[in-house]
Amino acid sequence: MPGDLFTLEGRTALITGGSRGIGKMIAAGFLAQGAKVYISSRKAGACDETASELSARGGTCISLPQDISTVEGCQALADRLGEHEQKLDILVNNAGAAWGAPFDDFPESGWDKVMNLNLKSPFFLTKALTPRLKAAASVERPAKVIHIASIDGIRPNPQETYSYHASKAGLIHLTRRMAARLIHDHIVVSAIAPGAFATEMNRAARDHANDVVRFIPAGRIGRDEDMQGVAIYLASRAGDYTVGVTITVDGGVAYASL
Repeated sequence: MPGDLFTLEGRTALITGGSRGIGKMIAAGFLAQGAKVYISSRKAGACDETASELSARGGTCISLPQDISTVEGCQALADRLGEHEQKLDILVNNAGAAWGAPFDDFPESGWDKVMNLNLKSPFFLTKALTPRLKAAASVERPAKVIHIASIDGIRPNPQETYSYHASKAGLIHLTRRMAARLIHDHIVVSAIAPGAFATEMNRAARDHANDVVRFIPAGRIGRDEDMQGVAIYLASRAGDYTVGVTITVDGGVAYASL
């Protein structure tokens, strides 16, 4: 029914990097639509605090702190979720990192850290959780995997964040490849490419909004509801037939800039 298109009632979600920034925005949006939400992040204290904060607003938000920068960490998170849930309706691969350094000085550590968390972890965490996603999935109500990419994976910006650009471009292409495989198990894979949101990772948008806004056709920084609206769409019945796509949420930077 049209009135039920965007509800997440009765669904369970896991959001990595859910203690702050875009992950926290999405968690709040899912809770408002009736989902039970697990959030994970590397720092246990921050994860616990955010889960308590979001639960106090209404709904059930549960903290599952875990470092997922390794394959072992991804499996550990999947195992921990399995202690609570037999099925998983929605996985949001949001945890990420960035590293900036001049081309001549860019370190291997900055390359590996970003690639491991931004590109390797979404693949191996999804792989580890596929049995639980399959258990929740059907033709009429597919399970969902949503990768959080970036417009930096679509068009380069002037910052020397080489591994970040490469990882997000790779994640967008990985979204299409995973979608082609997992749709046969009734698991819909898609991605969101955010632009400027005021987060810890995007300190320019947070601390120097007036400078950043000059390059955004929409004339403003992204708001929580901008991110929530697209994530809810993809996670809900409304997005069941939207397979393998990456949706930009950037005020027009990637596709409406001259």
